[in-house]
Amino acid sequence: MQITAEQVAKLRERTGAGMMDCKKALTENAGDFDKAIEYLRKKGIASASKKAGRTAKDGTVFSLIDADNKAAVMVEVNCETDFVAKTENFQKFVSAVARHIAKANPETPAALLTQKMDSGVSVEDFVKEAIASLGENIMVRRFARYPLASGKEVKSYIHMGGKVGVLVEVNLADASKANAEPFASYIRDLCMHVAAASPLYLKADEVPADIVAKEKEIALAQLQGQNKPADVLEKIASGKINKYFEETCLIKQKFVKDDKKTIEALTNEIGKAIGESIAIARFTRFVLGDGVEVSAEETQH
Repeated sequence: MQITAEQVAKLRERTGAGMMDCKKALTENAGDFDKAIEYLRKKGIASASKKAGRTAKDGTVFSLIDADNKAAVMVEVNCETDFVAKTENFQKFVSAVARHIAKANPETPAALLTQKMDSGVSVEDFVKEAIASLGENIMVRRFARYPLASGKEVKSYIHMGGKVGVLVEVNLADASKANAEPFASYIRDLCMHVAAASPLYLKADEVPADIVAKEKEIALAQLQGQNKPADVLEKIASGKINKYFEETCLIKQKFVKDDKKTIEALTNEIGKAIGESIAIARFTRFVLGDGVEVSAEETQH
């Protein structure tokens, strides 16, 4: 008999099992809903997947630099409790997922789940195995992958035991200077700065026009009632927008270790010290469980 998408969706909602598993269960049991549930339970699919209805709000942000697959990866994997997040088995699971991402280069978390790991098991089934083994819902929430390329240096930083993670990529033509001072300290400090200062954009001209317009609207509204000429109010509003750029754009932010210089000034200073022009190409920042991904990169204009 013909199995409808509606039937599959209903069974998935009830059991938490994957779409293909639900379709197979219904097909094998001629569309009988109760028998399909029993089928999934017998296969051990429903028993693990039922936990998918529970909230996965803990977990870890993990990063690695994979020289073999020429990629840097940062991934957030959620579970239900800090206790499970700290177990060796959970950490091994997260590391295996990160290494797969480095090798297979999936475009999205959804695409990741459909890929086959080296063992031949799909990532989705690998997650289900971890759910059954650890007894908690587990979700690969998001990831960032930076290719390791000539002229680029990538650094990762994990803060507070996996609560905050940062990837930073800096243009550096001479790779021999990457591990030498002062560049090595600079890129490490840059990662720590991104973790602490929470920039939203790389530079001012990357801020979307609608965001700038909204900030100007807010600034002008704050100035309502002041008995000042329109051109003066416009200047004040522009000043407020520049202040917004200084707070949210990485290169305009004051360096957390020395607020007398901006990140842009620090970058230029290090470039002069090593005798080479360097520039921040992009960064990504994850905070565990916050649902906000900050990823910014230089674009050509």
